[in-house]
Amino acid sequence: MGKKDKKRRRAEEAAAASAADAPAADAPAADARATDAPATDAPAAEAPAAAAPAGQAPAGEPAQNQALSRKAYDKALKKLHIELVKLQEWVVAKGLKVCIVFEGRDGAGKGGTIKAITERVSPRVFRVIALPAPSDREKTQMYVQRYLPLLPAAGEVVIFDRSWYNRAGVERVMGFCSDEQADQFLKGVPLVERAMVDSGIILLKYWLEVSPEEQTRRLKSRFEDGRKIWKLSPMDLKSYSRWYDYSRARDLMFAATDSAHAPWWVAPSDLKRNVRLNIISHLLGRIPYEELPRDKPELPKRQKRGGYVESAHPFRVIPQTW
Repeated sequence: MGKKDKKRRRAEEAAAASAADAPAADAPAADARATDAPATDAPAAEAPAAAAPAGQAPAGEPAQNQALSRKAYDKALKKLHIELVKLQEWVVAKGLKVCIVFEGRDGAGKGGTIKAITERVSPRVFRVIALPAPSDREKTQMYVQRYLPLLPAAGEVVIFDRSWYNRAGVERVMGFCSDEQADQFLKGVPLVERAMVDSGIILLKYWLEVSPEEQTRRLKSRFEDGRKIWKLSPMDLKSYSRWYDYSRARDLMFAATDSAHAPWWVAPSDLKRNVRLNIISHLLGRIPYEELPRDKPELPKRQKRGGYVESAHPFRVIPQTW
């Protein structure tokens, strides 16, 4: 078994480890794809199997899995976090450049998935980009221009919480650009992504596919939860009513930009915990990495007090409420 096979097997075993103590139906599903197009030709990426594994949903349909329990989810996520730390060390040591794009409708679970990926790794290596609306100056530039300076340098993983594909989705549907401008973007972006991959960037593009019923439930919950109300904007409410306009825009986007060098990967996202584990497992299998040797650390002895005297400064201590 080669190093790549061992690496892929290690990632798959980490994702499935929680199933040992849970019913088989609770195990995370394998990755789902939009089409059977060849895999990206980013450095060292391996082509997936032509046929979907048993139990995997057809393209664009929610997986018929059961929701993972919190216990099973936490157990699997911990193992995957350990693998992400190994990946992080490999990316830095080998100077890899990784770019991960997350797209999907409002409420599809992009933010929660990104948080699950990044909560145990260094923000100096894993950078999350969520750009606001373009400025008046940026509106006069080539559309992808403001994204180019944010692409990863050696030793970085850059995650886009929405990306240059805004033009193909929200801007087209909500009238912020013309159909002609959107079509021009779709014609040009495969060339930009080809240049990214040719420069050594490992590019992964994920579309989180949520059902209309689950999107409704999630958006309504934002009305009632003070922790989530900030996620809801007037634009979200307008776009909610245009489900099929977004579906058409998505279909056009896939048709134009699901390429061999930069394929789209569809992740059914009605089950939040499941989709997070599925995506982390998938990206670990798509990025080449190995565990680097590490000496077991030991804490050194502290220095002696010497002549140090505790300060008499009247420090302001916060109230000990809890």
